[in-house]
Amino acid sequence: MKVVSNTSPLLNLATIGQLNVLRDLYGQVILPPAVYHEIVVAGAGQPGAQEVEASDWLDVRPVSNQSLVTALQVDVDIGEASAMVLALELKADLLLLDERKGRLVASRLGLKMTGVLGILIEAKRHGLIAAVKPILDALIGQVSFRVSSQLYQEVLKMAKE
Repeated sequence: MKVVSNTSPLLNLATIGQLNVLRDLYGQVILPPAVYHEIVVAGAGQPGAQEVEASDWLDVRPVSNQSLVTALQVDVDIGEASAMVLALELKADLLLLDERKGRLVASRLGLKMTGVLGILIEAKRHGLIAAVKPILDALIGQVSFRVSSQLYQEVLKMAKE
């Protein structure tokens, strides 16, 4: 399975010590240089930067179509644009993306995507994590992950918690 990630799923999970969920679920995750730069270089010293840099299962691959990246930057940041274009170029099975605006653009491009909440539900279904709730609570408490109370309850229901 080819999985490409934007910054936020990597950074959010790394910050709360759960980056390994991605490795356990997908084996390898591909990211464009712009995402790696956002996390490791621009974010040096910040939570998650060292974890991402040390993860040998994260594969940084170049993006060829820079003109499409530039065009998409009208609506999204460079990391999101680069991840979307890389997902298109690699014919990725899945794009990891959380931001609402980015998800709208990715949807228009025909990309299949999931975010941190979907990742957690899938990890629980595969027996990779015991429960979604403590991880979701850590995201909310430690990285100010925004989730409505209705969505919070829906996620727990989908995770059978």
